[in-house]
Amino acid sequence: MRFDFTDLRLFQFVVQTGSITRGAERAHLALASASARIRGMEEILGVPLLKRGRRGVEPTEAGRSLLDHARIVLQQIETMRGDLSAYSRGLKGSVRILANTSALSEHLPALLADFLAANPTIDIDLEDRESPAIGAAIAAGDADIGIGSQAALVPGLESHPFRTDRLVLAVPANHRLAGKRQTAFADLLDLDFVGLPRGTALDEHVAMQAARLGRALRLRVRVSSLDAVCAMVAAGVGVGIVPETTASRHRRVLPIATLRLAEAWSMRELALYVRDSRRLPRPARRLFDVLRRGG
Repeated sequence: MRFDFTDLRLFQFVVQTGSITRGAERAHLALASASARIRGMEEILGVPLLKRGRRGVEPTEAGRSLLDHARIVLQQIETMRGDLSAYSRGLKGSVRILANTSALSEHLPALLADFLAANPTIDIDLEDRESPAIGAAIAAGDADIGIGSQAALVPGLESHPFRTDRLVLAVPANHRLAGKRQTAFADLLDLDFVGLPRGTALDEHVAMQAARLGRALRLRVRVSSLDAVCAMVAAGVGVGIVPETTASRHRRVLPIATLRLAEAWSMRELALYVRDSRRLPRPARRLFDVLRRGG
């Protein structure tokens, strides 16, 4: 059986993205080369590994079995690489992190900037995910470290407290709600909202809460960042749900006011998720220790 590291990594990326094209991009391979490698693996094994459809690809039963073995092999290789790099002048490697929108936008930038400056040979692959998806991905071995809601923790994972994260409603300073301290989410669903791009963790989280009430948000505009949400709110485009840390930062320079949400889902304890901190590759363990200390 002639599989190499590139084949296994490519197959993992293809399954993660549900696309041979996007998997090839993440593996830094040409599409033709990636397709040939997938076909080669299927020919060697004598079974199809992917179900191909108009919306992308998904693994067959044999493909899921291969993916499980690939994760084990790739994890062992990363651990070996991390251990051996300890004998060189500095750690070399890449750490993959999945984080929800609040953690990614508000809590990680300064921590990661300091870490990268202190560790110039370690790279970070950071992706925005909804908390339940983060836990599932960490459990499956698709990333080294996750940061999401403690309430969404997947059984069997190791978790450590990270930050307290409260979501609030941001409104223009002259809005009729601006003088209130708190509001119920259900009372807001007739208002125009400023939202984040589809698929971002916070967008999915708020949309799910509206769906539970049998409603959908009236989104007037979607913008690329939490900072842009606050700017649009200040301009009177609509209201927005953002982390309290974001709103507090912008309230000092923009004409916005904030209200706390009455619902329990607006108050979240963020946690670090890992499968086993003792078995993390050395670059990931170094970053984990920094995040666990909070800086």
